[in-house]
Amino acid sequence: MTDTHDSDDAPVATAKSGDPAGEASSAIADAKGDTIIGRAVTINRPVEEVYSYFRDFSNLPSFMENVVSIDVKDARLSHWMVKAPGGKTVEWDARVTADEPNRLIAWTSEEGADVPNSGTVTFDPVEGRGTVVTATILYDPPGGVVGKLIAKMFQKEPAIQARRDLNRFKQLMEAGEVATPAMNPRQHEEMGL
Repeated sequence: MTDTHDSDDAPVATAKSGDPAGEASSAIADAKGDTIIGRAVTINRPVEEVYSYFRDFSNLPSFMENVVSIDVKDARLSHWMVKAPGGKTVEWDARVTADEPNRLIAWTSEEGADVPNSGTVTFDPVEGRGTVVTATILYDPPGGVVGKLIAKMFQKEPAIQARRDLNRFKQLMEAGEVATPAMNPRQHEEMGL
């Protein structure tokens, strides 16, 4: 993915000028989504380990809090079920559009997705520091602007979740486990989280 914003290492979604969503979508085959988020985290593990764990999509529910399940159909296609605000779930099929081992994974949702989305995850080795993992996601929030506000209230908005999920991924890769939430699962359900 090529960024045309300032020459820093920040995700394209953080650009202060230009059209970040347009830049991101031009780098993704069949890009879907008008809202863009970008998050990055440095993980103190070799790029090969980080990429390998992430590329096995069946591992993702272990650190992605709202992902209920991912059914891996083949090397390019998977079915996602994700918790949404109000106790609902949304589903879609995702197709890998680019896969450069130890460097990049790009995807786009197939037609009929409850939440049209696409994005990239890049893996950049940093000498003596591990791997910088950058997620750039385009999506169309269900319910448009109102749905986005409701999701934000319930802290299920993708920008919030992406930050939390990447931090949990870092914990898992560095410590071998993810810190548990202060509330037990029943308390989370009662609060609609």
